[in-house]
Amino acid sequence: MDERVFLDRILAVKDSMYRLAKRMLTSSEEAEDAVQEVLAKLWQNMHKIATLSNIEGYAMTMVKNYCLDRLKSRQATQLRLVHVHHDKATASLESQIDNRDSVAQVFVFMESLPDQQKMILQLRDVEQYDFETIAQIMELSEGAVRVALSRARNTIRKQLLKAHNHGIETGS
Repeated sequence: MDERVFLDRILAVKDSMYRLAKRMLTSSEEAEDAVQEVLAKLWQNMHKIATLSNIEGYAMTMVKNYCLDRLKSRQATQLRLVHVHHDKATASLESQIDNRDSVAQVFVFMESLPDQQKMILQLRDVEQYDFETIAQIMELSEGAVRVALSRARNTIRKQLLKAHNHGIETGS
């Protein structure tokens, strides 16, 4: 693989790499550092990874693993998973506010999910990766990814319904 092809393929997923790192790490600086470290490692091993069929998935796996290592390290004891979402709805101001509140609640509820479900939800619903790529990144079977995603969505759906009903339990 020549350098130009490598750069084209890797730089195409750089933003996704950053968003995943940002989801996993608190600060933008930490996320940028993570992406830079992974890019440097990929560059150093460019000729070794040329044989991979899914370099993009491999890069995302490296970001995930790097971030998990950072979260486990002593330096990262104060880090937590966060994400900021900017809503660009064109509806009325009131519905924009309601939508933003709901989206903000979803991200708050995501924080309560187990790490695996949180990452799968991020990769599928935010980054729009297919199940095969997510399975490769998470080192799981596609079936396990589908089950974890379904459980995560159901948990968030229940929490949203409860929040919208002001904590009043309904029969559903």
